[in-house]
Amino acid sequence: MSMIRRVLVTLSTAAVLLGANAASAELLRKESASTVKVTIDKLETILKERGFTIFARVDHAAGAKSVNQELRPTELLIFGNPQGGTPMMQVEQTMGASLPLRALAWQDAAGKVWLGYDAVADIATSRGLSKEHPAVVRTGEALKALTDAAAKP
Repeated sequence: MSMIRRVLVTLSTAAVLLGANAASAELLRKESASTVKVTIDKLETILKERGFTIFARVDHAAGAKSVNQELRPTELLIFGNPQGGTPMMQVEQTMGASLPLRALAWQDAAGKVWLGYDAVADIATSRGLSKEHPAVVRTGEALKALTDAAAKP
């Protein structure tokens, strides 16, 4: 198996494992004024400026191309901040299976670019944590503000 294929299999497996619980979370989405790459670049810059750790950036379209398949531009950013995540895990340690957070930018069939992420309140409640917990509320509000800024022109 080629190195690229191994990496793709590993990333696909990780995505399934990381997203297993997120399937029940609402995907909050907003239209972006920029391309997929520019949208994710902006989000990454904003997150770094605010002290977030960027764990990975996955270019799904490049992965598809590496196996001679086509996919419209689609990029995933995996990021987190212990100040936000730790309080949620202190109450419900299984939140660690849904953290770090992820945001996906993609271009749809009509050419529109979208930026989406799983609703933090939905992730929390699926793990047994109250959606009213202050850390859940703060994280949801922060994620909304960060992605709003990234989707702007």
